[in-house]
Amino acid sequence: MRVYLGLAARRSGAGIPETMLHTVRAAIDAAFPVPSEVVRSREWHRPDVSMFAWTNEPDDSRLPPLLATGHDRVTGVNGYLAAPGEVDRLASTPELSTEKVGGCFSVFRATSTELSAATAIHRVCPVYYAETPDVHVIGSRALLVSLAAFGERIEWDPLALQAMIRQGYFLSDETPYRGVSALPPSSTVTVRGGSRTIAETPLPTAAPAPTTRKQRKTFVEGLADALLATVEPLRATGEPVNLALTGGRDSRLVAALLHAAGIPLRATTNGLDGHPDVIIARRIARALGVEHTVIPPVRAEKKDAVVVEHPLARTYETLRTCEGMTSAYESIVGYLPYNPRPTMSGQSGEVLRAGSFLLLQSDLSAKALRRRVDATFLRDPALFTEAANERARELAGPWQAREGLEALDHMYVSYRIGRWQAGSRAGSLRRGDPIWPFLDNRVVRAALGLDQTWRLSEEVVYELTTAFAPSLRNVPIEGKPWRFVEGRRYYPWQRRPRFLTAPKTGGGWSWRTSPGETLTAVLRDHVLGHLDLLAPIVAPDEVRRLFADPVLKKPAQAWHLYTVATMLSGAYPGKAPEGLEPIHVPIPS
Repeated sequence: MRVYLGLAARRSGAGIPETMLHTVRAAIDAAFPVPSEVVRSREWHRPDVSMFAWTNEPDDSRLPPLLATGHDRVTGVNGYLAAPGEVDRLASTPELSTEKVGGCFSVFRATSTELSAATAIHRVCPVYYAETPDVHVIGSRALLVSLAAFGERIEWDPLALQAMIRQGYFLSDETPYRGVSALPPSSTVTVRGGSRTIAETPLPTAAPAPTTRKQRKTFVEGLADALLATVEPLRATGEPVNLALTGGRDSRLVAALLHAAGIPLRATTNGLDGHPDVIIARRIARALGVEHTVIPPVRAEKKDAVVVEHPLARTYETLRTCEGMTSAYESIVGYLPYNPRPTMSGQSGEVLRAGSFLLLQSDLSAKALRRRVDATFLRDPALFTEAANERARELAGPWQAREGLEALDHMYVSYRIGRWQAGSRAGSLRRGDPIWPFLDNRVVRAALGLDQTWRLSEEVVYELTTAFAPSLRNVPIEGKPWRFVEGRRYYPWQRRPRFLTAPKTGGGWSWRTSPGETLTAVLRDHVLGHLDLLAPIVAPDEVRRLFADPVLKKPAQAWHLYTVATMLSGAYPGKAPEGLEPIHVPIPS
């Protein structure tokens, strides 16, 4: 994991206040969620511009370097580039732009007269910015930007947090920190001559759906080339990629991609031998001739309850890792020492299938798509104050005015990836930097250029998989059939694509969704005890009604409220809570 922060004076010759430099150096302990003893740092200073960089990578073997220096300039890449040599292009272009660069990254650049940073098309590697009367601040961690700009006393933006309570992440460029904003996707922020400008490149407009086999082949080949380029950095690792393989669509496409690129891999699958994920993953591995390991679940003695971490401890660690961008309802990967071993999965493959918002839709009429947009931004209006609902309506307005398919497609990239995943992936980034082919800058750009209904049919993913690995053409998928074959008629001599489903069992129980009375009471007492802090956002009577039953009926929203209440109470940032007893949640009989 890498962390960057740049400072630029607002008046030429005024310089960066020495006190601010000391503040930045002291703030990294709070803003970088790893043990301080594993952090290495570099600094670059000119009279009016400074750049700081930190990492928990144990050595300098990773490319590009933490700070790439040139003649009176320095460049840092947060994430990874498909071709590490691209850092030279990012360092030398007159106007910083990421549009034609492959990888999953953001970039920070400084010269003696300029400070700039840019996001990729999905901003999953985020950039945040703020300003004071004297200095512009740009960085990769929002808390660090806030501490650098405004000091130790955090000023929260309560109305910005209305989306956190509705959905568990942000549906805007807002952050919890007043005065700190997230840079939009595919954008560049530049400070030059003391003035800040932001240049945005619009997300691609989808081409019409292909009508001939030749057109479909041309589109798929373009996307295939972009995907092949994403795995080039893996050739230098010298060991097989460890791929988390299931029976679904996305991880098998990654397996096929690695197979086509000639990059060694070994596959692992979690589950019991009779589960479709295991059955199908074993067939995929056999067809590709790769090593496959099945990891069965741990079988313990029968017990009547599970022991879970106290919500305040869980929430503090989530806030520390994700900076208040993700609800503690989500399970964030815990800290482990950095490991450079290459790992991959099918995460975010929905981008090739028009995104999770559209995948939830069975009705693609304009009216139904508009309802989906409304439900995303304006969920549960009775729970919120009029001011909070007005803020939500303001944020929804530009998306409501757009064509529904494109709106939901772009919302997925801008918010579900660019805000939720950008926050939650911080946990795993502490452990290493996995290659994510489906979040490559050029792959996402190519995917957004394809018709949404065609991508939604899943034919694009099927064609890519069989092009990379023809031996997988007839391997079934888990769950539901490919969307493009549903309702299709087949001649007797044609092979119908197959799929497998898991048997319905009681294995889906989760303490998060069935919290029991004890955990409900702990969540209730904390939220109701901080209703005064939540009052600008939610209606107190509605919150009490949410917690009226002995066991929560809407546990996700309760966790969202608990997270925001903890944030506003001042429990974060600061020292981790101590002495909290774990909670016993009963397992249903």
